[in-house]
Amino acid sequence: MPATVARIKPSVVGIGTQLKTRQPAVIFTGTGFVVGDGLSIITNAHVIPERMDSARMEELGIVVGNGVETIGFRAARLVGLDREHDLAHLRLSGAALPAMVLDGDDTVSEGQLLAFTGYPLGMRLGLHAATHRATLAAITPAVRPSLNSRQLDARAISQLQRNPFGIFQLDGTAYPGNSGSPLYDPDKGAVVGVINMVYLKGLKESAVSDPSGITYAIPVRYVRELLQRSP
Repeated sequence: MPATVARIKPSVVGIGTQLKTRQPAVIFTGTGFVVGDGLSIITNAHVIPERMDSARMEELGIVVGNGVETIGFRAARLVGLDREHDLAHLRLSGAALPAMVLDGDDTVSEGQLLAFTGYPLGMRLGLHAATHRATLAAITPAVRPSLNSRQLDARAISQLQRNPFGIFQLDGTAYPGNSGSPLYDPDKGAVVGVINMVYLKGLKESAVSDPSGITYAIPVRYVRELLQRSP
């Protein structure tokens, strides 16, 4: 496990924006990880800002470094978005970063020991990636319940009637900044899923304000599909 963590940490990045007239100029709110040729970044779709200050030249990108004093920012383009599975694909230009390997056989089983690495509270703890162990407790249907009947429009009802995809339920505690963190095999370091906080927020545990020890992750096969569709 220590050797795996040391190997994958250079592939884990913050996801945020840079606005040179802001203090601080660089902020990040979620986690991402490098895949493929070292220029592709995977994170959650909900981590990507809905609006940016284009008039003041705010940029989307990744945050790299070690701690607060050595933070660096690299601009990135959003090239792929999968809102159904809450995934996003960003592309960098320039020098490639160390990439994580995606698991290719989808053979994770309930009871399997896994790990995830990311930034639990974003900028509150600085750019220090933290690693947590977690057991795959269950593979459950991913249904985000509506908070009230007013949100049950025709589209929402149609989505509820479809067969929901399976999502990994873990017995580890994740926080909002962990959104987009890689979930991986602690021996091989291969990514098997992506930590997701949206599904926590829709459930009764109030896990963001009062962590319950339950975390969810999107299976890696949807990452592979997104990469195949992206330019």
